[in-house]
Amino acid sequence: MSAQRQHGLTEQAADTAIDQACRMLRLPTIRGQFPDLAEAAKRDQMSYKGFLAELLLAECDDRARRRSERRIKAAAFPREKSLRAFDFDANPNVDAATINTLATCEWVRKGQPLCLIGDSGTGKSHLLIALGTEAAMKGYRVRYTLATKLVNELVEAADERLLTKTIARYGRVDLLCTDELGYMELDRRGAELLFQVLTEREEKNSVAIASKESFGGWTKTFSDPRLCTAIVDRLTFDAAIIETGTDSYRLAQTRARAGATAG
Repeated sequence: MSAQRQHGLTEQAADTAIDQACRMLRLPTIRGQFPDLAEAAKRDQMSYKGFLAELLLAECDDRARRRSERRIKAAAFPREKSLRAFDFDANPNVDAATINTLATCEWVRKGQPLCLIGDSGTGKSHLLIALGTEAAMKGYRVRYTLATKLVNELVEAADERLLTKTIARYGRVDLLCTDELGYMELDRRGAELLFQVLTEREEKNSVAIASKESFGGWTKTFSDPRLCTAIVDRLTFDAAIIETGTDSYRLAQTRARAGATAG
C-alpha cells in the first residue's frame, strides 16, 4: 500500500484501500462488515461521525465477543451450560433471584467463595458451570476442574518438583470452579495439597465448589478432622451457600419422558 494517499479514488480503488488498511491495522470486523454498514449509512443518511462510530463500535463489540470466547475456552468447561437453560420450576429449592444476583459476579470481584451443595441431578454442576461462564463473559479469568483431577495434578507436580509453579498457576485465576468435591476419599497428602491451593486463594480470589455431601459429611473425603475443619472454614468464610436439595429433577424428567413414551 502506498505511503502517499491518493485523492479522488474510484469506488473500486477505495474498496481496495479500505481492505488493505483493515488488514494492516488488524480490523477484521470493519473489513468484513464495511460494505453492509456503508450501504446502511447511505440509506439512513448517516453523518460521517455517525458512520465512523458504527464502524468502531462493531469492531469493539466483536473483539469483546472474541475475548469472552477465549476466556470460556480457557476455563475448560466440560460442556456448555447457561443460567437461561436452568429449570428453576423443576427445582424450587434454588431461588432464581439469588442466582441472578450471583450472576452479577460481585462475589468474584470481592474474592468470596461459593458452595453448591446437593444430591446428584439437582443442578449444582449446571449452576457451577453457568456461573463460571457468566464470570468469564464479564472479563474474569476462570478455570474449571474436577476435585480429583486437581488433586492428582498437584500430586504429580509435587513429585516432579513443580508444586510451587502449579499452585501459583491456580492461584492466579479469578475464579476456580471445583466440581464433584466429596465423591472420593482423599488421602492426607492429597487433602493437604488441596488445602495449599485454597490457602493461596483465601480472601484474594474466588473458589466455587459443587459437592453432593453436606459439610458434616466431608469427613468421608478428608479423613483428618482438623484438616477437614480447616478446609470447610476456608470454603465457607463469607461464602454464598446454595443448597440444591435431594430430589433429582433430572431423574424426574427422565421418568416423565419414559411415561409419556409408554403412554
